[in-house]
Amino acid sequence: MVPTAKVFFEEVRTACASTAASLGLSGPDETDEIMPCSDYKGTVVQYSLSLNESEGTVRCSAMTETDTVMLTLNIEPLAMALGVVEKRGGVSYSARNLKQLRKSIQGQIDYVQRVHPFFTDAATAESLMRQAGAREWRKGGA
Repeated sequence: MVPTAKVFFEEVRTACASTAASLGLSGPDETDEIMPCSDYKGTVVQYSLSLNESEGTVRCSAMTETDTVMLTLNIEPLAMALGVVEKRGGVSYSARNLKQLRKSIQGQIDYVQRVHPFFTDAATAESLMRQAGAREWRKGGA
């Protein structure tokens, strides 16, 4: 049985506490309007972990924005594009039970630790995300 939003939030807080502290991320900001989502924000990048209860999966994405665009990409393709992961399939997404949820969250947080050093400078974050193939949205009249 897929864990509830309450369990998801508890597990994310537990798994992310030391990483958030060591990387200087604030959060979590938690919402469950569409799906349970927990966000951790740095000065340049935000990481969002979300639970898709209907699919029984958990995903972590990275997002950065400027005055004109917002760029977002799932953590595994980002890690591959930045060269900190060699091949696809090294992280789990399954969250059909508590054991799978924990494994998936921890694996994706490990990828966050690998990619975060690339996002210390706002001037290069936009180009890194574009080179990695991030989805891009223009903001307000841009």
